[in-house]
Amino acid sequence: MFQAQQKVIANRYPAWKYLLLVVVTVIGILFAMPNIFGDDPAVQISPAKSVTFTAETQQQVSQILADAKLDVKESVFENGTFLIRFNDTEDQLKAKGLLKDALGRTAVVALNLAPATPDFLSAIGAQPMYLGLDLRGGVHFLMDVDMEAAVEKAYLRYVDEIKGALRAQKVRYVNADFENEKLLVKFRDVESMQAGLLVFKTEFGDEFKATPNEATASPMVELTLSDNTIAEIKKFALQQNITTLRNRINELGVAEPVIQQQGDRRIVVQLPGVQDTARAKEILGATATLEFRLVEERGDADRAKQTGYAPHGALLYQFRDGRPILLKRSVIVSGENVTNAQSGIDPQQGSSMVSVTLDGAGGRKMLATTKENVGNRMAVVFIENRVETIEVNGEKVKKRITTKDVINAAVIRGQFADRFQITGLDSPQEAQDLALLLRAGALAAPMEIVEERTVGPSLGQDNINQGFMSVIVGFILVLVVMVWRYKTFGMVANIALTLNLVIIIAVLSMLQATLTLPGIAGIVLTVGMAVDANVLIFERIREELRNSSIQTAIYSGYEKAFVTIADANITTLLAAVVLFSFGTGPIKGFAITLSIGILTSMFTAILGTRAIINLMYGNKRVEKLSI
Repeated sequence: MFQAQQKVIANRYPAWKYLLLVVVTVIGILFAMPNIFGDDPAVQISPAKSVTFTAETQQQVSQILADAKLDVKESVFENGTFLIRFNDTEDQLKAKGLLKDALGRTAVVALNLAPATPDFLSAIGAQPMYLGLDLRGGVHFLMDVDMEAAVEKAYLRYVDEIKGALRAQKVRYVNADFENEKLLVKFRDVESMQAGLLVFKTEFGDEFKATPNEATASPMVELTLSDNTIAEIKKFALQQNITTLRNRINELGVAEPVIQQQGDRRIVVQLPGVQDTARAKEILGATATLEFRLVEERGDADRAKQTGYAPHGALLYQFRDGRPILLKRSVIVSGENVTNAQSGIDPQQGSSMVSVTLDGAGGRKMLATTKENVGNRMAVVFIENRVETIEVNGEKVKKRITTKDVINAAVIRGQFADRFQITGLDSPQEAQDLALLLRAGALAAPMEIVEERTVGPSLGQDNINQGFMSVIVGFILVLVVMVWRYKTFGMVANIALTLNLVIIIAVLSMLQATLTLPGIAGIVLTVGMAVDANVLIFERIREELRNSSIQTAIYSGYEKAFVTIADANITTLLAAVVLFSFGTGPIKGFAITLSIGILTSMFTAILGTRAIINLMYGNKRVEKLSI
C-alpha cells in the first residue's frame, strides 16, 4: 500500500514516453514545414503525341526565355518534360504565350503551380498538403454523357453477339444489322425465323423485345432492347466514364481531382491547381482507344480509296503515312478488353512497343481468332476522339473530330490469347501515352462539356487568407482565455494546442489529403475540442486540491477525467466517420480534418500536457499550484 501511494504521488513518466513525444514533435514539425514555403508560378511543357524532346529543344526553350529577358527561378528537364519556375505570375503568363507560339503543336504548354519545398525536406518525402479548388484555384467542368451514343454502341456490340449465337446453333440467317434504333435480323424462311426466336430467348433472355415480321420478302425479327437493359447500359456508361476519368487524371498527375456523379447522366470534374483550361480539356478529351480487326485481303484497297466504296463486309482505313488498307467490319477486341498495358522497347527491332494484357473475354476472342487465321494479317487501329473549337461566321462552334489510323498490320504467326505486343509506334512518348490511355480504360460513351468555370489563384488565395485568419483569431482567443483562467497550466495547454495544430497539418501533408474551406472549419472546431479536454482535466485537479495533496490532485485529475474525455471524443469521432461515409466533397473534407484533429488532440491534450506537468511538478515538494 505504501509503495502504491508513493507511485501515485511521484507523477513521473518513463523515459520512452518523453522520447515518443519528442519524436512525434520533430516529425510533425518537419512534415508541416513544406506548407510554409507555398508554390512557385510555373510553366510545364510536355511533348505532343509522336514528339520527343531533345537537347535541341532544351536549348530552344532556354533561348526563348533568354531573348525575352524573363526572370527564371529554376528550369528542370526530367522524364521528357520541362518545368520552368518563375518569381511572379506576370513572367509566367508571358513565358507561356511565347513558348506556345514558338513550339506550336509539337508541345503542350500549361500553367502550373509547383511546390517551393526546399531540397532537404523533399529528400525525406515531406511535401505540402493538397489544396482544394476553393483554396488553390483550378478548373471546374460539368460533363454530359451521351447516353444515346451509349445505347447505340450497345446495339452495335449485340450485332456480332447475335450473329455468333445464330452460327453456334446452326440457324441460317440472311443478315443482321442495326437500323433506326433497332436490330433487324433477316432469315431465309419462316422455319429459320422460329428457330432464331428460340435462340434469342435462350441466349439473351429478357434483354430484348423480339417482334417477328413475316410480311417482308425475307422473314424478319425486330429486336429492341428492353427498358431494364437500357437502364443498365446507361448506368454502366456513367460509372465506366467516372472510373476512366479518375484513372486517366490520376495517371496524368493532377493532384486530388474531384470526380462525382450529378444526376443520371452528368459528371462533375474539379481539377485543383490547373489554371490552363485548354490543358484540362485535353486531359479529359483524351479518349484514345484501340480496335483489333482482321485485314480483308480479297479487295483492292487502292481502288476503294479512289472510288470511295469498300467491298461488302469491309471498311476502308489508312496507315499514318496515307497508305490505304481494307479491314473487316467485325471487331475482334477493343480497348474495353484491355486490363493492363506497359510501354517498352522491342528487343528484335529496337522500336517502341506496348505490351498488352486482355481480360478473360478478350483473351478468348483473340485465341479463337488467331487460331483460325494463322498466316493472315491482323491490324491495330488507333482511334482518337477530340473536340476542337472552330470559328464559323464569327461564332465559336465545338466540333467533334474522330481520327482512325492503322498503327500496323502484322501477319499472325501463331495463336495467342491475352498477352501480346503492339509495334509500329512512332516514338517512346507515343508508346507511353497509348499505354497510359489503355490502362485507364475506354470511355463507354462520348461526353460534352456543358459548363466550365475557372477559379483563379487570386480568389483561392483570398479564401486561404480568410480561412487562415479564422484559425489564428480562434487560436489566439483560446490562448488568452486559457492563460487568464488557468495561469501556468493554461500556458501548458497552449503549448499542447500549438503542437496539436502542427501535427494536424503534418498528418494532412503525409497523407496528401486535400484541404478545403470546410476542412479549415474542421480544424477550427478541433481547436475548441482540444482545449475542452484540458479544461476537464484542470477543473478536476482544482476539485481534487480541496481534499488531496498537490501530487495526488494532479494524478487524480488526469486519471479521472480520462474516461469523460475518451467518451466525448469517441462519440464525435463516430459522427465524423458517418459524415465521411455518407457525405460528398466538402462534407468529406470536414470529416477528414475533424477525425485527424480528434485523434491528435487526444495525444497532445493528455500525453503532451501530462509530460510537461510531470517535468515541472513531478516528484517535487510543491507548496502551491498556479492553476
